[in-house]
Amino acid sequence: MKRTITTIAVVAVSAVLVTMELTAKSTNVPTKQQQIARGEYVVTIAGCNDCHTPLKMGPKGPEPDMSRMLSGHPQQMAMPPAPKPNGPWLWSGAATNTAFAGPWGVSFARNLTPDNNTGIGIWSEEMFVNTLRSGRHWGVARPILPPMPWMNYAKMSDEDLRAVYTYLRSIKPVKNQVPDAILAPHS
Repeated sequence: MKRTITTIAVVAVSAVLVTMELTAKSTNVPTKQQQIARGEYVVTIAGCNDCHTPLKMGPKGPEPDMSRMLSGHPQQMAMPPAPKPNGPWLWSGAATNTAFAGPWGVSFARNLTPDNNTGIGIWSEEMFVNTLRSGRHWGVARPILPPMPWMNYAKMSDEDLRAVYTYLRSIKPVKNQVPDAILAPHS
């Protein structure tokens, strides 16, 4: 009888432990450091630095100015009027690779750093995710302009978008007021 009770108790405890382990695995939420690392990886492979980090001239040609990483078009770089599209050249870009002109007007890469006044410092995670899902600033305002490939990023998983947001919140804030887009007049 004691052996039967002991066997039942061992089986019951084992079942509880297995259930607890399976529950822990199914609710395994990444740590903040894991999210930051994943976000840094996604930002790298998605090419965010290609347009949101200004280029500077280095010894071998243009290179990202990592002292202004992801800070967008430099506020001190006023752009002259955009060249008119000519023939097969339908759009053009600034030497910093942060300003672009085309049939849509002129767009400037935004400041993605967590600066509260000029970057995404006051954005909520929900606002960030909605912006990339909808292709609209703050998820509800004007459309995001070319060449931002938001329609590709809209297909990222919720986990990856949250990781990108967490990573962007972890980088150095850079005070840099990017100019507003100049929309082309509608014909």
